Amino acid sequence: MDSIRIQGGMALQGKVRVQGSKNASLPILAATLLVREESLIRNCPRIADVYSMVSLLKSLGCGVHWQETGIAVDSSQVCRCQMPREAVRGMRSSLCLLGALIGRCSEVVMEHPGGCVIGERPIDMHLSALEQMGVEFVEEEGSIRAFSDRLHGAVISLPFPSVGATENIVLAGVMAEGDTVLEGAAREPEVSALCAFLQQCGAWIEGVGSGRLVIHGGRRLYGTDFTVPADRIVAGTYLFSCIGTGGSVLLEQAPEEEMQSVLETAAQMGARVCTSKEGIYVQAPGRPAAIELVTAPYPGFPTDLQSVVLAVETKGRGVSRIRETIFENRFRIVEELRKMGASVELCSPREASVKGVETLRGADLVARELRGGAALVAAGLMAEGETFVEGCAYIYRGYENIGRDFRELGARVASV
Repeated sequence: MDSIRIQGGMALQGKVRVQGSKNASLPILAATLLVREESLIRNCPRIADVYSMVSLLKSLGCGVHWQETGIAVDSSQVCRCQMPREAVRGMRSSLCLLGALIGRCSEVVMEHPGGCVIGERPIDMHLSALEQMGVEFVEEEGSIRAFSDRLHGAVISLPFPSVGATENIVLAGVMAEGDTVLEGAAREPEVSALCAFLQQCGAWIEGVGSGRLVIHGGRRLYGTDFTVPADRIVAGTYLFSCIGTGGSVLLEQAPEEEMQSVLETAAQMGARVCTSKEGIYVQAPGRPAAIELVTAPYPGFPTDLQSVVLAVETKGRGVSRIRETIFENRFRIVEELRKMGASVELCSPREASVKGVETLRGADLVARELRGGAALVAAGLMAEGETFVEGCAYIYRGYENIGRDFRELGARVASV
């Protein structure tokens, strides 16, 4: 079922549980390669990218089993260092296996990673950092072969706080000889979750949550039982969808501490937001107020939620300006929103002006990437009439069951 049908015009009401974090689960699953015992990773979302990562781990020799509460991974029998071409091409996050396999096997062969078409996302930072740690790279007919006779610590400074590069350095660093000092590290909660898992396994990492990490390498890692935190991007998607439809929703288990920039933006849009032990409660205004939004690395506003804010502001009061600083291709949904009657002008490849309109009309839309696809579903909820969103395979890479979750909130949504 590659399409979603939405009958719009219903305010979202009720409560919904927020799934486990996609962007934390994937590097943590990669990190299980460094543990020569069984680990149980709880609260992993049942999404396409996690299934792909499980397949990759199995292809490398890991024993992987889904349980009721999570995924059990036994990496004691890892026997390969080459990743299947198809899996790597379809999932950008397979890149985090580079640091893990270098740490475990001292060698890895992989295709250039794929994923959503939202920008160039070069891997130069990953390769340069690992080279400083004693890794050599050879290009072989579209593949990358990496190997190291002696993986060692280094002092590394990233020119940009890349999440993926930070994760690869951490994964390699815990297995390296000596200490690795990383300046300019990404501060995203998903990086902190990876470090927390490794620390629970016995690693020694200082500065977690800051822009400077010190990874003390060479310690033996042990199997552990770890729970993945809730997904702040899924929580934000549902929060802004509630604002767009004029509803009131409780997001159970939403990670409030990780969502301060999101909650501040919701308040600027006129929503009433309350937090409690249960999660985050949001009550929408009549129509969202116009805002000025700039994406930024954490703790700034996440680029992964820019598209849904843009969609919601198509029915805002006044003119909003949205500037994208992370990826250059995040405005691919503008053409689709215009089919619904939205008034959006691209001031530049990285900036949009959104003039709110009274009404959006249902239309046939096409998702071309994960977060933009979820934003189109949100737009369909806000529109009058029926909306079809094709290309939902992208959405299923990050959302367990977006249709089910919106139905729990009273929406009329079906997979077709």
